[in-house]
Amino acid sequence: MSRTPTTVDRAFEAALYATGDTALDTGASLLAADPAADADLARRGQEFVATLWRRGWQPADVVRMVRRELDDVHVGLAAALIRAQAPHDRARGRRWAAQLEELAATAADPAVAAARTDRFSYATTVLELYRLLLRLPALEPLQEAAAHRRTAAGAHSRMLTRIRALLAKAEATGFPEEAEALTAKAQELMARHSVDEALLDAQAPTPDTPGACRIGVEPPYEQAKAVLLDAVAAANHCRAVWNEPFCFSTVVGFEADLEAVELLYTSLLVQAQSAMTKAEAAQRAGGRKRTKTFRQSFLAAYAHRVGTRLTAAAETQVTDDLLPVLASREVAVTAATDRMFPETVTTRLRGVTDEAGWTEGAEAADRARLDSRPRLPRPG
Repeated sequence: MSRTPTTVDRAFEAALYATGDTALDTGASLLAADPAADADLARRGQEFVATLWRRGWQPADVVRMVRRELDDVHVGLAAALIRAQAPHDRARGRRWAAQLEELAATAADPAVAAARTDRFSYATTVLELYRLLLRLPALEPLQEAAAHRRTAAGAHSRMLTRIRALLAKAEATGFPEEAEALTAKAQELMARHSVDEALLDAQAPTPDTPGACRIGVEPPYEQAKAVLLDAVAAANHCRAVWNEPFCFSTVVGFEADLEAVELLYTSLLVQAQSAMTKAEAAQRAGGRKRTKTFRQSFLAAYAHRVGTRLTAAAETQVTDDLLPVLASREVAVTAATDRMFPETVTTRLRGVTDEAGWTEGAEAADRARLDSRPRLPRPG
């Protein structure tokens, strides 16, 4: 049965399925002239969001893309739209809930946003956002790793709180030696947490299956950052697959290991930035200007050296008794990665041509002292 097109129908036909400012202006004019269409406009936006969830996107992914392609006002409206849709959605796991919670500080009240500008400008902003949401392609669906049935939720939460607190202190301190010590202690706790999970798997007849999460890998110097994340993932028994066009890597692994990767990668990135800033200051004091190639080479060397040290440290931690269970976990992670990404290609770092940047980055990675990991205890 046919129906009369609504104002929103006509605005969408004019603006969302065409390109150019003229089409956008036509759609915005229609919406601006009909305040009664606002409720329908919001409802349609929530439908776009629900469609994205079915196409493999998650809240943090959408906000990341909106921030990359549009402006802060669009980010606030996208966050509000996602939170408004959430009560109509099914429960999707702890990581999803955490992403929704993080959007609380970002979300902008649509009514307030509309009141701060004229109706035409507000309608233009909404249509620009919807145009982007409509054109996002499908992504690989993620399965959240299940919390281990034999791990107490309270103990898990307390351990992660301690690790986050240590890393926050490492990132905030202005003293390199203190940052190194705090980071080493955090990695020790991460390793211990991962070991506890492995030991439980050794004793359990049906260990849990791995899951996956997405971690933003933002420009600039995203290649070097992706290499760093890959190194951290491998050291924590995970696999990382980089999606360059959409600025994230998908990390596949068991829950405790995914937590370790997220925490350590973020901390290493912040500390790399701090070390690079100091190295550049020294370069400027010597009469050399800051260059893009210096930064690219610094981060590439930092990622390479951190990966080498983490790999060497991991190889010294495994006892013969735990080899079978760790091998089983690695097989499960590899199989899950291959199912999600049956076709991948390798890439090589570009623009690594600055010798001073490479030397400074390698030395910064050496100061990170990330080889402080406990030897795995024997099960039983």
